[in-house]
Amino acid sequence: MTAVAHRGDPYRFRENTVDSLRSALDRGADAVEIDVRLTRDGVPVLLHDDTLRRLWEHDRPLAALSAEEVRGLTAGGVPTLAQALEATGDSRVMVDLCGRVDRRLVDPVVDVVRQCGAQERVYYCAGAEAMLAVRAADPAAEIALTWTTLAPPRPALLAAVRPRWLNYRFSLVSRELAARVHHDGHLLSVWTPDTRRSMSRLLDLGVDSITTNRVDTLHALRDGR
Repeated sequence: MTAVAHRGDPYRFRENTVDSLRSALDRGADAVEIDVRLTRDGVPVLLHDDTLRRLWEHDRPLAALSAEEVRGLTAGGVPTLAQALEATGDSRVMVDLCGRVDRRLVDPVVDVVRQCGAQERVYYCAGAEAMLAVRAADPAAEIALTWTTLAPPRPALLAAVRPRWLNYRFSLVSRELAARVHHDGHLLSVWTPDTRRSMSRLLDLGVDSITTNRVDTLHALRDGR
């Protein structure tokens, strides 16, 4: 079972920062999940929200700022995707594509992953439209298709996206759903349980990956079994 750190180690360091990613890996994460958006000048950076307000106290839309302006407003705290890939070494990275996603976002992200030589350790997650764009940009990409309903994805969509993983909100997952996902030949990933009780239930159900804000708790629980 893969332990994935959600935005790094957000209870100890600000989410989606280099310190947060490194802390998560130091505390037992097998992979880190990061959120990626584009600056005005097309640079992929790590930010979940569409503005800097919540994390950096600047009510400025990211899409209206250049990478250099973001660097100045956050004292370099918002890393570029390239910086994040360098900071995570050889570890696995799940790239969550945020906001409205089309080839204008996907192509620069896939290009950076290629330029960093990280294709073998990066995989992508988001909804169907985003993952179709990733598949078009990189036929060999590893994909975790995020799915938010109990109704299964249509066969035609699965054929087009070719996901390795189906990625569900943890509260949707039952023994029946886990069995169906595995029967259909996919791995099952879930997000984001943060209590030991929820994590234990999911481990009992045989999920293949858990994304959590408390990766140290998950690591200890998994290794204690």
